[in-house]
Amino acid sequence: MIRVLLPAHLRQLAHCEREIAVDAAATQRAVLDAIEQQYPALRGTIRDPRTGLRRPFVRFFACEEDLSHESPDTPLPAAVAEGREPYLVIGAMAGG
Repeated sequence: MIRVLLPAHLRQLAHCEREIAVDAAATQRAVLDAIEQQYPALRGTIRDPRTGLRRPFVRFFACEEDLSHESPDTPLPAAVAEGREPYLVIGAMAGG
């Protein structure tokens, strides 16, 4: 089971807790597919539904590493796959 932490605006949209658990293979694509399957209201909010690419102001982190630019099929760190560390979906901020 992979633990996923979602930002407040996505939790509110999906009507879910801060941390959710998904049963998925240990890749970003599989985890995001499972989230969208479990919480249909999130479809299109994290990834573009046409391209499958992450939205510009969404970032992915695990084990203190930015995974946002990694291939969606790259295996997640072992600590995430084993449920010891969470997979974080973060809303990025812009400004200056």
